[in-house]
Amino acid sequence: MRAAASRLLGARARLRWVHLVLGGALLMPYFLLAQVVVGVWAGRGGFFNSVPLTFASYGLALPLAAATAVFGLVRPLSAGAVRALCGVPGERLAEGPARSWAARGRTSAWWTLHLGVGAVVSGISLAVPPMAVVLLALPFVSGLRSAELGLGWFSTGAAPYVAPLLGAGLLGGLVLCAAGAGALLARTAPVLLGPTAADRLAAAEERAADLAVRNRLARELHDAVGHALSAVTLQAVAARRVLDSDPGFAREALAAIEDTARRTVGELDAVLGLLRDGDPARAGAAPAPTLAADLDALLARTRAAGTAVTARQDPGSAGDWAQLPAIASREAYRIVQEGLSNALRHGAGPVELRIAVRGTEDGPPRELEITMTNPPGPAAGARTRTTGGRGLHGAAERAGLLGGRVEAGPHEGLWRLRAVLPLGGPR
Repeated sequence: MRAAASRLLGARARLRWVHLVLGGALLMPYFLLAQVVVGVWAGRGGFFNSVPLTFASYGLALPLAAATAVFGLVRPLSAGAVRALCGVPGERLAEGPARSWAARGRTSAWWTLHLGVGAVVSGISLAVPPMAVVLLALPFVSGLRSAELGLGWFSTGAAPYVAPLLGAGLLGGLVLCAAGAGALLARTAPVLLGPTAADRLAAAEERAADLAVRNRLARELHDAVGHALSAVTLQAVAARRVLDSDPGFAREALAAIEDTARRTVGELDAVLGLLRDGDPARAGAAPAPTLAADLDALLARTRAAGTAVTARQDPGSAGDWAQLPAIASREAYRIVQEGLSNALRHGAGPVELRIAVRGTEDGPPRELEITMTNPPGPAAGARTRTTGGRGLHGAAERAGLLGGRVEAGPHEGLWRLRAVLPLGGPR
């Protein structure tokens, strides 16, 4: 009994009733315009006393409302009202204006249903309570029985004492009608205001783009911080070991630690600032190191950790590193950085880095090839696959975004990392 009363008169039922009354209020401008049109067409006065003309105006108001609902902003307004008043979960309703004609047609159907049903419930809500009050008071107020209210049937015999039952029945019917209409709209809203296939596709693309940007930020953090920690650790170990025997080298190592930490803190602050501001889409605007501007400093920091690095550009390369596209230069720097990090952590000897910018004799460069080799260390088995660790996996993703590829594994007794990045030249 209590559950039934809650469904009929609980907070949710009352809010749905308010939603229906709101629909009736929204239909009034259309209804008044339709009254003018029907009155001119009928050519008669006493319009408000004519039930047929009133229903004709109501019938004409509905298509007028449907025609205006094709505007895109009707859907977010309707969805917001349904979410707040009808208790429909937000994920079942579409976000944003309706753009396709299919979505506008569904929105128009919802707008017509809401306003049409709301107008009926609003009219009943205005008419029934006064009538029910009169019927409830009829046995106790003798003046009501003699008043010209069309209640002559209740003026004699036992009939006045039956009137309260009819009045209570009218109130109960009003509650049932409002609750049923509110439940109908709540069930229909997800069907007519729910996301279309195009809406779901657009939302999926937006989520995918957001995840791609966040994955890029994660790669930037891993590459920058991971390399810095590896380099700083080895530099500190090298400085401690030769502190007494070679103070000059120790000072160079400490200076490299300071420079590495300062640069890494700057990169970390830029990435965390983007995350803190809630705008990861600006990640591409954050300053990032490039092959042309920052490779020498990267190699110097690696050498300060005690690992010999030889870098060379193939003599037959077309152009130089400064002419590389910005995005290719950034991704290439990170790939080289990851390769050096692996060499510091897992390698056991000098590193040879070769960078070749290849292209036609008279045309722009076509691709950038990075090859890095070093003797494998005792932990080299952990690096036998490009998908085995976050760093090499991230390097493969960076190359894949540009349409390139990364290969990593044993090669002729050495560990080799090879990356090929297309540069957009003619093929």
